[in-house]
Amino acid sequence: MGELLKEVFSKLKLPLTFLWEFHRGFELYYVQGIKWEEEELENIFALILFGDYVGLPNPPTDLSFRLLPHVVREIYVMQEKASKEVTFKTGWIGV
Repeated sequence: MGELLKEVFSKLKLPLTFLWEFHRGFELYYVQGIKWEEEELENIFALILFGDYVGLPNPPTDLSFRLLPHVVREIYVMQEKASKEVTFKTGWIGV
């Protein structure tokens, strides 16, 4: 009986390993896409709040002040990205 189980597990190991690695590859691909989209949404959020610096109409001042504590990290990110050269990964305006 033990020999039969070992034989069944040895035959199932290769296909299951293949499917598991295939799944992990897709998972990594989509996680990278989601991270990139999150960065772009952060860029758009910052552009909405600080759009008056580039000539876009800004939201009311009261709303900007209430949202300001939530964008402290974004301000540091914008400062870091401002020193890098513009590429596709750094956003559509490099912010």
